[in-house]
Amino acid sequence: MVTKLDRLARSLRDATDIADELTKKGVALNLGGAVYDPTDPVGRLLFNVLGMVAEFEADLIRARTREGMAIAKAAGKLRGRKPKLTASQEKHLVQLHRTGAHTTSDIAELFGVARSTVYRAVHRAEQ
Repeated sequence: MVTKLDRLARSLRDATDIADELTKKGVALNLGGAVYDPTDPVGRLLFNVLGMVAEFEADLIRARTREGMAIAKAAGKLRGRKPKLTASQEKHLVQLHRTGAHTTSDIAELFGVARSTVYRAVHRAEQ
């Protein structure tokens, strides 16, 4: 049971491959309440039309997202995620790490960040 065809696959080719594989195994594919019958020409046509519409809809969403991000970037509003640490905090974190007096976990707890953040800060400082 699949509620919408775009939940099954990202492209029409993927959807037909999945549907073919399922029918070979004897599984009936139920799309939003209608059972897909691969032996029926009308069923195959409807499946392909629905697949094309789903793929088209996904392409439109991607294009609109890219367009919106480009507009936001041009307006200076697309900044990404804010850093967890300020520049001075990161500098202090790297100094503590280089002394070797504290473990990475201790430093992470002290600054209220994850250990991976400590590793990335140290890596950035080395480059």
